[in-house]
Amino acid sequence: MLKNSRNKVFIILIYFLFTHYVLAEKATLTVYTYNSFTSEWGPGLQIKKNFEAKCDCKLKFVSLGDGVALLNRLRMEGEKSKADVVLGLDNNLIDSAKSSGLFVSADINTEVINLPIEWKDVTFIPYDYGYFAFIYDTNKIKEPPKSMDELLNSSEPWKIIYQDPRISSLGLGLILWVEKLYADKASDAWHKIARKTLTVTKNWSESYALLLKGEGDFVLSYTSSPGHQIFNYQKNNYAAALFHEGHYMHIEVAARLKNSLQPELAKQFLKFMLTPEFQSVLPVRNWMYPILNIPLPEVYNSLSLPKKSLQFSSTEVTKERKNWIRLWQNVVSR
Repeated sequence: MLKNSRNKVFIILIYFLFTHYVLAEKATLTVYTYNSFTSEWGPGLQIKKNFEAKCDCKLKFVSLGDGVALLNRLRMEGEKSKADVVLGLDNNLIDSAKSSGLFVSADINTEVINLPIEWKDVTFIPYDYGYFAFIYDTNKIKEPPKSMDELLNSSEPWKIIYQDPRISSLGLGLILWVEKLYADKASDAWHKIARKTLTVTKNWSESYALLLKGEGDFVLSYTSSPGHQIFNYQKNNYAAALFHEGHYMHIEVAARLKNSLQPELAKQFLKFMLTPEFQSVLPVRNWMYPILNIPLPEVYNSLSLPKKSLQFSSTEVTKERKNWIRLWQNVVSR
């Protein structure tokens, strides 16, 4: 009888401890994002720390490549995706992402957003922006091109590095930049780019690393990218070639998934993106401009902004993207 009583007490104790552990375990918010965001020098670690201090939860970043790759992954997973939030799509992919039916309205106040253009979308929330540019080493190139035409038509044996537009938002950005500048003459422009191309990489990290190793002369990145070398390594020999025709504007966005298991946490994270605790990390970790009107680090005083920005609507991109990429493929595969 005593033995049975002890067994019952033991079972009750185990049940209590197990239940207490389950109840005490914090909820996990899963955010799909791109590789450089979660790198050791990226903003992910600090943002994770800042958000977990507020949410009483665990923030789990899952790195899956660039923006185009993120959308492809979500389409493949469909409604079974484990993602609660995706962070790293952009203004060019919004229409295509909406057509997937995987996303739901952010349902947050966006009045604080301060972008160079008006933002009306209530599902995809911007968190930073920048301008595509070709970065070069000023120790190697003393007289950089002042226009895209000058870059493509130069007799200099310059070599260009850029990212695959089929899987990279940056690479897609170059497609859009070329189309915006050359339209029905884009094929001719791509022939010239092809002759000057050193390699096409999978992502930004891979291509930028090649430039830092001294391979190639120009890499597709952002006008703000040289700030990383100045701020972290006191090296001011990298610069963006500014083109008088204008630079394509890139706005990064985040959204919550319709089938998220943590809808309130997902909403809380999107709200958190629009606070100084999130935004202040981006200028010196993601090297992009914040969408809040907050002071920028001093290093940005040495970085130039283009005088003219270019942009297609996301509807135009969705309509023509396959044709434009097919044109690029036909040229570079010859």
